[in-house]
Amino acid sequence: MTAIRRKPTVLVIHGPNLNMLGRREPETYGTETLDQINQGLKALGSDLGIDVTVFQSNYEGAMVEAIHKAFEEKTDGIIINPAAYTHTSVAIKDALLMLSCPMIEVHLSNIYKREAFRHKSMVSDVVTGQIAGLGSRGYRLALTALAELIG
Repeated sequence: MTAIRRKPTVLVIHGPNLNMLGRREPETYGTETLDQINQGLKALGSDLGIDVTVFQSNYEGAMVEAIHKAFEEKTDGIIINPAAYTHTSVAIKDALLMLSCPMIEVHLSNIYKREAFRHKSMVSDVVTGQIAGLGSRGYRLALTALAELIG
């Protein structure tokens, strides 16, 4: 009897203000909407044999709870764009520390070419890798990398 193998799962967490993509500072963040990014990730996930779940919140606690849920559900991989919480949230960092799956931090803009306060990421030393400055392409690259890391 052959065991049925489940599809790997990846949770994509989008932080504050990313729900405004396409309308907010398009010169920095591009014209693609969050819905368009998410649809593209789900389609790519399907091609890669991965179930992609997306989550967005403007609230730090809700993001922490999404990470707790990923821990409980044994999610296979995480893509996270903490947005403004990148630079301030010890709570998100502590939640990510619970996970043993591969995690990739994504930023649409290059945080190291922006204001000095944006140069520090609270989660960069917890995640497997970081992609910054490639726009929405960074999410697709992260998902492709996770597919390889998950196996």
